[in-house]
Amino acid sequence: MRLLAQQLLLGILVGGLYGLAAAGLSLIFGVLRVLNVAHGELLMLGGYASFWLFALLGVDPFVSLLGVLPGLFLLGLCLYWLLFGFVVRAHEEVRIKNSLLIGFGLALALHALAVRLWTADERSITTAYAGEVMTVGGLKLPLVRLASLALALVLIVGLHFFLRRGRWGQAIRATAEDWEAALLMGIDVRRAYLLAFAIGTALAGAAGSLVSVGYSINPSIGLEWTLKALIVIVLAGMGSIVGTFFGGLVLGAAEALSAVVVGGPYREVVGLVIFFCVLVARPEGLFTSRGAFR
Repeated sequence: MRLLAQQLLLGILVGGLYGLAAAGLSLIFGVLRVLNVAHGELLMLGGYASFWLFALLGVDPFVSLLGVLPGLFLLGLCLYWLLFGFVVRAHEEVRIKNSLLIGFGLALALHALAVRLWTADERSITTAYAGEVMTVGGLKLPLVRLASLALALVLIVGLHFFLRRGRWGQAIRATAEDWEAALLMGIDVRRAYLLAFAIGTALAGAAGSLVSVGYSINPSIGLEWTLKALIVIVLAGMGSIVGTFFGGLVLGAAEALSAVVVGGPYREVVGLVIFFCVLVARPEGLFTSRGAFR
């Protein structure tokens, strides 16, 4: 029982990163109706940004978030202007198809660029406090992963309040609900699209930074994290950023428990099984709320 509890705890810690990565992709898809399958590669770039800031300048990986977030935000602006801005001009029926083509091309380009610049070696950040643990009730909590979960939750809560209380957050929600009605109400829909895409990209970069602290990164992690984000979105459903975060916790816990019950090699299969079951039994997701991003 203690082993199960320990694995469950570790699963929840990584599940917070699943939820953070999925929140950015959910925001982009929910507002723009485009599916950026290069989302995992953007996460990978955020991880490498924190790694090199630590390796070259000695910047603490958690402090590096202050640079990674605006850096990936600007990258998101550029990607929207150069690539995805053309996609949203099409009818909603063809946006997903066109965005898939652009996303796959972008993912291949970023993967090849990362291999060229940084090789395919595994990279991870080892700080002076990397091995610190806290024991609670006989269970060990790695402080680095606990801090990553806390920061992920802070970012999710911050995004939630921005969408509910912020002027442009409300504009993004209105655009996601009905872009034509939002346009008639005087909302700059193009700017709402741009801001939503940039925020989603920044969240991917933040998730990558936190992954580089407690885990390892390499140019090939993009596809894995894109799939995780898609599974969480299907599990949680559209319309709830906080629900997406909890969906990530559920996926992380399920994978961790499956590693104990059926063995580590099958933990990846569990996510696909959950994906299929939720898609068939409750296609709207487990945490769907009425309206857009409540």
